[in-house]
Order: sequence, then structure tokens, then C-alpha cells
Amino acid sequence: DGLQEIAQKWIDNRYIGENTRAIKDEFMGKLQKRSAACVGGKDINEITDELIEKQDYMIKRSQWIVGGDGWAYDIGYGGLDHVLASGEDVNVLVFDTEVYSNTGGQASKATPTGSVAKFAAAGKPIKKKDLGLMAMSYGYVYVAQCAMGANQSQFIKAVKEAESYRGPSLIICYAPCINHGIRKGMAQVQLEEKLAVQTGYWNNYRFNPEAEGKKFILDQKAPDGDYQEFLMGETRYASLTRTFPERAKELFKQSEEDAKERYETYKKLAE
Repeated sequence: DGLQEIAQKWIDNRYIGENTRAIKDEFMGKLQKRSAACVGGKDINEITDELIEKQDYMIKRSQWIVGGDGWAYDIGYGGLDHVLASGEDVNVLVFDTEVYSNTGGQASKATPTGSVAKFAAAGKPIKKKDLGLMAMSYGYVYVAQCAMGANQSQFIKAVKEAESYRGPSLIICYAPCINHGIRKGMAQVQLEEKLAVQTGYWNNYRFNPEAEGKKFILDQKAPDGDYQEFLMGETRYASLTRTFPERAKELFKQSEEDAKERYETYKKLAE
């Protein structure tokens, strides 16, 4: 009745959630018919009944660890690195607000050059940690950076690829927050994300170790927006021009240079 063939198909697709659901339904349909017909001896029927009872286990579980950048980049990085290095089939989603949002807006390793925050009142003097690039160095971790406002389909594609990847996955999402002081207002965060990518402030990409051919894909065009204008649209940067104007010029110039260097690094990986 084809049960063995379907069971083998499930084994071949056990890491793909959508496929396991469909195969489970097909398998259970045939198994229930066998059970109703009482085909087989007592031992076979007991096994059949147990499989029907535990059929939910045939659907691949979606395992996600979700946290902010303060945890992922900073105070919890050791734990995150341990999980990624383990090679286990687990997914991590990081909301990158570039600051300790929940505990008062302190600067962290995710805070970019020139940004004003607690413990960085004169603007952070050093550049942001590249968490994605560090994770990619393992070679077997799926990594993606996303800004949903810039490209929703890229974000959905990254989530699906991470889910089906047989190993650790890390997705880093740009997440504007109230601490940024967005002049357009928090109702326009999707637009802010779009501008962040257009100006090169943020980059969208996917790194898939299992991909045939190109493993690294840069999911954006070359930046062509006004980087400095983007910075002035947020209080965390604009306020520095009033308190330390000369330092602001120096740090914002450095910030733009850091962004260009980062984009060129990703461009080389893509090539």
C-alpha cells in the first residue's frame, strides 16, 4: 500500500517543515485505512495505533531563539556564539535596535559610530560590531541581514531558508526604536528601514552554506541616497551637532566611511 515509500519520502524531507506536514497527512491517510481494515497481526496493529497517536511528531518543529542586540552583540554573545558553533538545527532572530532599548538606552557593541546614547553622550567613537560577518566565519552557519521595510520578500525568503537549513541559522533584522528619535515618527519605521538601505546605512544580504554556486547574495542595489541626510533624520545623531558640532562632523564622516567599507566588503563576498 505504499507506506514504506511514503516513510522514506518523510525521511528525505524531515528538515523541511512544509513538506513534513503534507507527507504526514498522506502517510496517516493510508495508515488509518490499514488500521480500520485490521490488516496485520497484533504487533503490527499496536505499532499502527501508536504512530497514529504520535503523528504530530512527524511535523518538523520550528525552533527559534528571539532577542535584542544588547543580548546578541554584547552581554549574551558568549552564549549565542556557543549555540551557533554547536552545529545544532536551531534558528536565531535578532532585533537590532543598535542600543540597549529595554534598560534605558545605553550604548552597546551594536551602537554605530557617532550615535548618542547613555555612556556615549559625545557620540560613540568606534564602529559597530559586525555580528553577521563573525557568524559567517564558521562557514556552516546560515546568516542573513534584513530590513523588512526595504524588502519584505527578502525577509520572508531568509526566514524560509533559515527554517529549511539543516544547521544553525542567524537572522539580524534592523529595528528602529523610540530611542532613535525618528523625526518622521514611529509610525514611519518601515520607511526609515527603506532609507537606511538606500543610503548604505544598513545592508541586506543572505549567506547560505548549502547554496549551489553563490553562497553569499547581496540583496540590494548600490547605495545612492544621502547618508548624512539620513543621520540628521534621527535625534540620536542630530543632537550631537548641537552639543559637539566639530566632533559631530568628524564622527559622521567616519560613520559614512565605515558604511562604505562595509558595503564594499559585502560586494566582494557577493562577487
